[in-house]
Amino acid sequence: MNVFGKVGALFVLVLAMTLSMSAMAQSKGKVLVVMSGGHLLNLKEGRVYATGYYLNELYVPLAALIKAGYTPVYVNPNGDTPSMDASSNVPKFFGGDDAMRMQALRFINDQQGLRHPIKLETIVGHTQDYAGVFIPGGHAPMIDLVKDRNLGQILKSFHDTGRPTALICHGPMALLSAMPDTEKYDQALVAGNASAARLRELSHGWLYAGYKITVFSKTEEQQIELPQLDGHLPDYNDEALASAGAKIQNAAPWKPNVVVDREVITGQQPFSDHAFADAFLAKLNAKAR
Repeated sequence: MNVFGKVGALFVLVLAMTLSMSAMAQSKGKVLVVMSGGHLLNLKEGRVYATGYYLNELYVPLAALIKAGYTPVYVNPNGDTPSMDASSNVPKFFGGDDAMRMQALRFINDQQGLRHPIKLETIVGHTQDYAGVFIPGGHAPMIDLVKDRNLGQILKSFHDTGRPTALICHGPMALLSAMPDTEKYDQALVAGNASAARLRELSHGWLYAGYKITVFSKTEEQQIELPQLDGHLPDYNDEALASAGAKIQNAAPWKPNVVVDREVITGQQPFSDHAFADAFLAKLNAKAR
C-alpha cells in the first residue's frame, strides 16, 4: 500500500472511532423493554383471544426513548418473538393518521432485538446497567408476566433502587409478579372464587401495596369484551391490582391518564401513550441528573 493509501486507511479508522465514541457519548443508558411471550388469552366461555402487544403502546414510548438517546434491550420469559394484537393495528390509535400507523409498523419491524429477546432469567441479578424498565400493554401480560417470578425479581431490583418503572394499559398487571405467592394469587384471580380476605393473604408482601396506579379499567374492558374479544375475561385489571393493595387512580373511560407514584409510572389505556412517554422520559432524565 502506498503512502496515500496508508493515510486514507488511517483517516477512515480515525473517523470510525470518532463516530463510535460520539455515539457512546450520546447514549443516555439502556432501558429494559419487557415483552410478554403470551399469544392466546383464555376467556370464561372457553374461547381464546389471540393477543400480544398493542402497537402504539410499544411504538410511542419506544420511539421517544430512542430519540432521547436511550438504548432499548428487549427481554421476555422464553426468548421468543412477541406477537402484535391485530386489533391495535388501526389508525384510531394514531390520531386517525394511517401514515403514522404505517410508520409505527416499519419502526417496530426495524427493531432487530425484538425478534430475538433475551430471556428474563438471564437478566436476574444483572439489572444494574439499566436506567429504567418499560412494559407495554395489550392483554398479553395477563397470560405470563403477571406470574413470572424472574420478572418479579427484576422489578424488585428497580424498586429497591428507585429506578423508573413504566407500565401502560394492561402492562401494570406485571407488577403482581413482585409478590411471594404470585402464582397462587393469579390462580385465585382466574378461578374467581377467592374471598377478599384470601386475596389479601396471598398478596402479603407485595412490593407495590399502597402505590397509586392507573390501569385499563373494568368499564373499558367490558365495552370491548363482546365486540372485540368475543368473550369475558376471568378477572379485571383494576380489581386485581386493588385487591393486592394498589390505590387505583383511573380516569373516565378512554381519556388519557397517567399516574406517577415514586418510581412507578402508569398509563391507563392506548390513548395515554404520549403523556405516558413524556412522564417516563421525565423520570429517566431526572434520575440521571
